[in-house]
Amino acid sequence: MGIPLIQKARIGAYIFRQGFKNNGRFPLVLMLEPLFRCNLRCKGCGKIDYPAEILKKIMSPEECIAAVEECGAPVVSIAGGEPLLHPQIAMITRELIARKKLFYLCTNSLLVEKRIKEFEPSPYLTFNVHVDGMNERHDERVGLKGVFDRAVAAIRLLVSHGFRVTTNTTLFKGETAESAGELFDLLTTLNVEAMTIASAFNYENASDQENFFKRDEAISLFRSIFEHGKNCNWKFNHSSLYLDFLAGNQDYPCLPWGNPTRNIFGWQKPCYLLNDGYEPTFQSLIKNTDWSRYGVGRDPRCTHCMLHCGFEPTAVMDSVKNPFKALKTHLKVAGIR
Repeated sequence: MGIPLIQKARIGAYIFRQGFKNNGRFPLVLMLEPLFRCNLRCKGCGKIDYPAEILKKIMSPEECIAAVEECGAPVVSIAGGEPLLHPQIAMITRELIARKKLFYLCTNSLLVEKRIKEFEPSPYLTFNVHVDGMNERHDERVGLKGVFDRAVAAIRLLVSHGFRVTTNTTLFKGETAESAGELFDLLTTLNVEAMTIASAFNYENASDQENFFKRDEAISLFRSIFEHGKNCNWKFNHSSLYLDFLAGNQDYPCLPWGNPTRNIFGWQKPCYLLNDGYEPTFQSLIKNTDWSRYGVGRDPRCTHCMLHCGFEPTAVMDSVKNPFKALKTHLKVAGIR
């Protein structure tokens, strides 16, 4: 897979430490949203529809670092909104680097050229560029022409300056194994470190409610993509067992506390995708959330969800507990890395 060795080692050691402490619920990745404001109106996202007074709010660098330290997860994903709209995002990244936190800075690429000089390459910092398909398909999903070309240019710019770069692709109805393969081939030639893939989650406030996959449809597409991609040298930023889950070969429950969310309102219950209120602290999130209410077969909102923020933690835990199973699966999907 495309997950860096340092990240694998950090997470593996962290999981073993949690086991020695008999911790039943602990985070692997903190989903940090320091703002909801964005410079695009993606059809599959409803966050830009918050009122203006909410979109003006941001988390201060002190609040961001406090959340990272309070949570204690070995990996941080800075999302939004568009993080590069945050006036102090460079300061936040420097503070995370100083603490040797592995983190992904998610971006739609529009401000990369303008702000790249504020950042320095680091083994701890990875720019995660949003690309939801080739050319017209991506531009149609994000609601603005030319964004795909700017994303490709931003990737080239970041790579040329020595930054670690990954991509994040969300799949919607109309995608095929061939069209997805064309995108993954292109991203591979751009020398991205790895690619994250997901079947779109049906946000209630998203403007497009017609193009979300049902679970069986998503499994069928992922199987076709992986078959199409054999020996293509694609590198995905996922564990082998999670990719096997996407193909319908593993039956995993969701671990929503594995990727907790902290945003401008507080700690979101129960996860990045569902909003059933907020808690003031991470510990109160863990203690006061009725986790038994959520997951496939429990909450109808979870029925078709297969996103990595819920199921990758389960796959990672399975990999640690069953290394031979993970190795066997890795060899099976080695063609797509």
